[in-house]
Formats: sequence, C-alpha cells, structure tokens
Amino acid sequence: MGVVTISAAYGAAGAEVAPAVAELLGLPFHDRAIPAQVAGRLGVPVEEAEANDETVVRGLWRLVASLGTMPDPVGGVLPTSALPDARAYRQQTERVLADIASGAGGVVLGRAGAMVLRDRPDVLHVRLDGPPERRFEAAVARSGRPAEEVRRQMEANDRSREAYVRHFYRCDPAAPQHYHLVVDGTAFPVETVVDLVVTAARARGIVGA
Repeated sequence: MGVVTISAAYGAAGAEVAPAVAELLGLPFHDRAIPAQVAGRLGVPVEEAEANDETVVRGLWRLVASLGTMPDPVGGVLPTSALPDARAYRQQTERVLADIASGAGGVVLGRAGAMVLRDRPDVLHVRLDGPPERRFEAAVARSGRPAEEVRRQMEANDRSREAYVRHFYRCDPAAPQHYHLVVDGTAFPVETVVDLVVTAARARGIVGA
C-alpha cells in the first residue's frame, strides 16, 4: 500500500500522469471522490465542496479570497462575507487525505498532499513542473483551447495555488525540498514521466493490494 502525492504546475501533465500511475501501481486514484467526502463531512452539497476544492481554479480563488480580499481572475473583487469558511474545507480535506494514507492508500493529485502527509514514511511525494512557456505550450496543445484563454487560466492557477499553500502551510509549493522526486513534465513524454514515478514508488515499497 502507501500513497503517491503528485503536485503539478499547470501544463505539467499532472492530470494525465496521476491516473496512469495509479493504474500501473494497482492503487485507487483519488480525485473527484475527495470533494464528495468533504461535502459529507461538512454537510454541504457536493457541488459546493467541488466549487471550493483545491484542484478547481475558480474555486481555489474563492478559497484564497476568503483569507483576505484578493482580485478575482475574471474581473471584480470577491466579497469575503459571502464565502464559505476556507479553513473548514482545508481541514476536512486534510482528514480525508489522512484516512486515505491510513487505509487503502492511493494516488492523490494536488490538495497540498506533500505538506499534509509530509511526516509519513509510506508516501512518495512528486512534483511535476517546467518552464512557464513550455508549460503554456503543452497546455495549449493538450486542450486545443484558445491561447489567450489558456494563458489566463495558467496565470490564475499558478498564483492561486501558490497563495493557498503559502497561507496554510507557510511554504513554497514549488520548493524541491518538499518532494522525493521532481520532474520537468514538459521535457519528457507523459509515458516516460509515468514510468519514473512508478519506479520511484515501487522503490519505496508502494504497491497495490
């Protein structure tokens, strides 16, 4: 068993790498199930938990905005009084991750997993990153969306995720000391990155049942 946490900068192929790693290791891939569990713990609709999930750019800006007034990336300023308690979502997400690590394990994408589970020996922490321009080009190629739209989303994503981790965990999510393995996700094919992560996970004894 065990857990692989994958922190991925926008355009570094996290959404492609994480589920592929889970499949090869025979572990569950925990993604959309996490906000569902958070919703159940907080007694709120799943849609509300998803809107405040760390992996949703717009929702993440809502969380960051609730820590203090910050500009909304699509215009205007978000009113903090109308927002849910960001700390409650963060605390429940941490508890879900702890339950995953204590249970069947799995692969977790995002959600500051490397910070939440940093003290556990049965976890591999991975960071996927890359030069901004190469991440941008990769994101445009994968999504097929207009370049301007991708650029806006990338900038909002990078800034909001960094603000979230800096506020709650007082550290830089891109700093290499938080991870066992740091890979430039723009320098290799996705299959190569997956192989690197799987090899590292197996070396730490992380495998499915």
